[in-house]
Amino acid sequence: MEIKDEPAYGYRGMMLDVCRHFHDVEFVKKQLDIMAMFKMNYFHWHLTDDHLWTIEIKKYPRLAEVGSVRRNADGSIHRGFYTQEQIKEVVAYAAERYITVIPEVELPGHALAALTAYPEYSCTGGPFELRNKWGVEDNVYCAGNDKTFEFLQDILEEVIPLFPGKFFHIGGDECPKVRWNECPKCQKRIKDENLKDAHELQSYFIHRIEKIILAHGKSMIGWDEILEGGLAPSATVMSWRGEEGGIAAASMGHDVIMTPSKWMYMDHGQGAVEAEPIAIKFGLPLEKTYSYDPKSPKIPENLRHHVLGAQCNMWTEYAVTPEYTEYLLYPRMLALAELDWTPKEKKDYNSFTRRLDNQLIRLDMHHINYHIPMPEGPMADRIAYTENTTLTFQNSRNYPMVYTTDGSEPQTSSTKYENPLHINKDVTVKIATMLPSGKLSPVRSIEVVREKLMPATEKSTQPGIELRRTEGNLYFVKDLDGAHWSAPKIVKDFEFKPEIEDKGAYCYTGYFEVPADGIYYFSSEMDELRIDGKVIISNDGKLIRHSRTRNSIALQKGKHAFQLLMINNNIGGYLRTWNNKGFIWAPEGNELELPKPEKLTH
Repeated sequence: MEIKDEPAYGYRGMMLDVCRHFHDVEFVKKQLDIMAMFKMNYFHWHLTDDHLWTIEIKKYPRLAEVGSVRRNADGSIHRGFYTQEQIKEVVAYAAERYITVIPEVELPGHALAALTAYPEYSCTGGPFELRNKWGVEDNVYCAGNDKTFEFLQDILEEVIPLFPGKFFHIGGDECPKVRWNECPKCQKRIKDENLKDAHELQSYFIHRIEKIILAHGKSMIGWDEILEGGLAPSATVMSWRGEEGGIAAASMGHDVIMTPSKWMYMDHGQGAVEAEPIAIKFGLPLEKTYSYDPKSPKIPENLRHHVLGAQCNMWTEYAVTPEYTEYLLYPRMLALAELDWTPKEKKDYNSFTRRLDNQLIRLDMHHINYHIPMPEGPMADRIAYTENTTLTFQNSRNYPMVYTTDGSEPQTSSTKYENPLHINKDVTVKIATMLPSGKLSPVRSIEVVREKLMPATEKSTQPGIELRRTEGNLYFVKDLDGAHWSAPKIVKDFEFKPEIEDKGAYCYTGYFEVPADGIYYFSSEMDELRIDGKVIISNDGKLIRHSRTRNSIALQKGKHAFQLLMINNNIGGYLRTWNNKGFIWAPEGNELELPKPEKLTH
């Protein structure tokens, strides 16, 4: 037979971050195999950042010796880099599969790993350590020092020949101007070049690097921040903060690759927050990725040809293992492959999910881990009840589910979930989603426990809650034993933003008002939450700290005491709270609601 087919877009890409958590050559090759299977043709390799420098540079050996070793706050070491021979090996492997590898060397920001090795190219001179928290780093390359550009030119002249493809990615995103605004050399550069401000200084920096890249016959790609201060003439824009950067660049006649986080960031969780492992954000199910249209109607029709295609991005802040990285990537990467290949008018999500069942079998044959919709419904994995309760489950693709109540792990032959489970005794429900192939999802285990109502207090209180702070290189809750806490500060709510580099701990204490006797659910990403002296939530000692945990307890109407601990010294350790609050609570059966500020007292 003869098949005639062609892709809707010439650029069909996936980005892998190997700086937050390193992935070896074999893992990269494995992903290239799957990309080739689904006709994806660009692999964007994020090789340098604040957290690791992962590519050997022979002229500057300390980049690999120092910049590839991170000391985490818990005392563990994370390391990894590729030799230039390994880079060549991967590039050749990709080329055999018709995939072009695009390297990314971040500048002028996200440079702390490089500056730790060579602090003389910073504004302050260091010394530095690799960043062991997520977030944006203030220390960036010094734009007023000509030797900085010599350093970067030397690096680029080693890296560029390793990658025969057309594109070279320079990052260009999230570059704070704090150091530049304080640096005499940078301020002199602004004055000498007749620039308005530090934003135009960033544009100057990018333009100067672009000349090096063009001299080597390459085309520069950068994240959409390279639009700030004036876009480099030949640059291709990768739009990540939304579609706006891509729309603006295409409307100016520049090529764009659409990778907006709302649809294309594979580090976001795919299912309900109460059922899924920790992720940097949630709310990106398979259907949402599949629904994306790279050619925004806001781009003039005669300029839409500048949209080269779409790319999914796999950032690895929370992807601590190869297995979990794949769990986040798949099957959403297959949705990206189809939306890049198939014209919009021929896309059909129902058809896609029917065909997906067979594709998942193919992924099994390649030993790829992937997301199976988890059983959702109960808001916590520990459910309290006073007399009886009912558990109702569903999953996002309406697959059948099987469960047990005898402590055993579910099997394909276990009881099929068909109706809500009515429970009036203590039991552990273990339930899993089952694919047509018979493969089961990870098991969700829910402990159902009878409780007496926790009595309220009659204590007289005043509006506001107490906030205390202690300093020190703290990591676990036990490290707070014997801590010297500051005098309490009365605050009205949980709205606080500790300095990102602050290695201390924060403690809120106070009371909240329960409107009626009943079961209440609590959720927090902080290290520990106690209610009436009892530990309700503990994220202490987890591999990735500040996971979001939920629990439920039986509370009597009235005031109840709480203590909320947050230790600001671990990877992923900046304060991330739901709706900007420290913890949330809701009555059983209701949507989660915030405690009203006027009912928080001390």
